[in-house]
Amino acid sequence: MRVPRAVAGEVGLFEVDATWGVIQPLKLDARVETVGELELREHARAGALLVDVRLRRYLGGGTIPGAVNIPRAEIVERRDELGDGVVVVFCNGPQCPASGQAIAALLSVGWPAGSLRYYRGGIHDWVTLGLPLAPTVPAPPRAPASVAR
Repeated sequence: MRVPRAVAGEVGLFEVDATWGVIQPLKLDARVETVGELELREHARAGALLVDVRLRRYLGGGTIPGAVNIPRAEIVERRDELGDGVVVVFCNGPQCPASGQAIAALLSVGWPAGSLRYYRGGIHDWVTLGLPLAPTVPAPPRAPASVAR
């Protein structure tokens, strides 16, 4: 169970499996901004691409509304789908290394750090805060990035 689940009959109480993962740093890279839920929503309203980098097997419960799935291991080969705007990357949550790995992979191939945002809370914090989920969709083709990478 990677996503918190509501406890039946207990309003606002969630069950969390804390037996996996390792707590991730709040700041991944000095050049990449870490964002919270309010900033994520602001970026989404402004047209940022929200990228859920979780493995497909963890997507059954949904994702953050408006997000597309590009699994962490595919992010570099599919980077042209990211366009040239702001990209907010997230995964299972504060104990999941997938976002950090995806961001590090993008930076290693020259992706501009200034266009990346890291939502450390991931699905874990999103669900725990009672925010809505939407069905997961694969990333649609986007215009290729205009900046040479």
